[in-house]
Amino acid sequence: MTSAQWFLLVGGLLLARGLTSAMLQRLPFTPAIVYLAVGMLVGPTVLNLFHFNPLKESALLEVLTEVVVLISLFSAGVKMPAPVSLARWRAPILLATVSMALSVAMVAVFAYFILGLPLGAGVLLGAILAPTDPVLATDVQTRHPGDRDQLRFTLTCEAGMNDGSAFPFVMLGMGLLGLHELGEFGLRWALVDVLWATLAGIAIGVLSGAALAIFGRKLRSAHPQHKLMDDFLGLGLIGVVYGLSVMVDAWGFLAVFFAAVSLRQTELKLAVADRTNAPQPQATRIEPAATNSSPNGEPVSTVSLGSLVFKEHLERLSEVMLVLLIGGTLFLDSWSWRAVGLALFLFMVARPVSVLVGLLGTRTSWPLRGMVGWFGVRGIGSLYYLMYAIQHGLPEDLAMELIQFTLLVVALSILAHGTSVKPLMSQFSRFRKRSQGS
Repeated sequence: MTSAQWFLLVGGLLLARGLTSAMLQRLPFTPAIVYLAVGMLVGPTVLNLFHFNPLKESALLEVLTEVVVLISLFSAGVKMPAPVSLARWRAPILLATVSMALSVAMVAVFAYFILGLPLGAGVLLGAILAPTDPVLATDVQTRHPGDRDQLRFTLTCEAGMNDGSAFPFVMLGMGLLGLHELGEFGLRWALVDVLWATLAGIAIGVLSGAALAIFGRKLRSAHPQHKLMDDFLGLGLIGVVYGLSVMVDAWGFLAVFFAAVSLRQTELKLAVADRTNAPQPQATRIEPAATNSSPNGEPVSTVSLGSLVFKEHLERLSEVMLVLLIGGTLFLDSWSWRAVGLALFLFMVARPVSVLVGLLGTRTSWPLRGMVGWFGVRGIGSLYYLMYAIQHGLPEDLAMELIQFTLLVVALSILAHGTSVKPLMSQFSRFRKRSQGS
């Protein structure tokens, strides 16, 4: 496929997406299915006009997916409801830790005994496929900063954290394959890859986000008032936080998510403080929660909201490009029974069981647990972990096998979750209304 043809294809898709936005919203499936179908049509599956080889282009694909995931994590963090409370965050934290570990273990066992992969490759495959995706799951994620829907919050918060919590298992799998130093009895892995990298990532993110919020507020309140470029500030925060994290061997994905959360939470606290201290009529009462109820309740000028629209547009563009590439990698023989069996095991067994176990002892309703157990969307994050492993020495024959498994799981996730999201979310909403009315 020539560059001119590429421009025509991508440009045509973007024009069609922009012109048919309202129509696509009325369809019973997500736009990602359309992008996947186009990719399969022009790819080796049907017309064979182009073939994207992820093994040869692993360096490029690693960078592309890395950037996309970072932008998506920032957007997810900004949309977290305020204030942050342990009671509200308990379920997502358990999903990103307990459920994550259990899912990795179950996939690793399946890969070892059923697929015949080495133990290290099984753990690596589990780490690649276990985390949910913040890019392709937009239909089940928090829609805006004022969205207080518990299901969307749980899925969004989990996706924001488990991209970081998956990395220790990626390193464990690579270590078992001889590609990473685990230390004696796994001590280095436990202390550095788990404890240090996690805590340092969270600390870098929280401190950086809060610092930018405070500094930005001071500049906006100065005389004369400074006009800030929120888009640049948001991208700059992502770059600085991620760069610092990589330099100190911390998990950058986790850091960027918590930087966005900290940025918005700090901005809201500062806004409430400003309103409280400002002279007001006697009858006026300050309601801190009012700043959290909807996007209209946000301060007019904040870095978080000012950069959010731009990030969401980048997300949509990235979704078009990367899903198109996924479709362009698949051959007819990619749909092997081993890969399909792995996907079915992940969707029907590993994900639901890990969610149910992880949420034991919480007050999460059973219908909510069922929805969370099904909507474990896989996508761009899985591609990044795989490309990362390839770039760090994964043997070619094993890399090809994991590529086949990962691509097919992602493609089937797009199809299965993309066709079920709208009817299930609609049904769940009706059920919740009936429950509240009774």
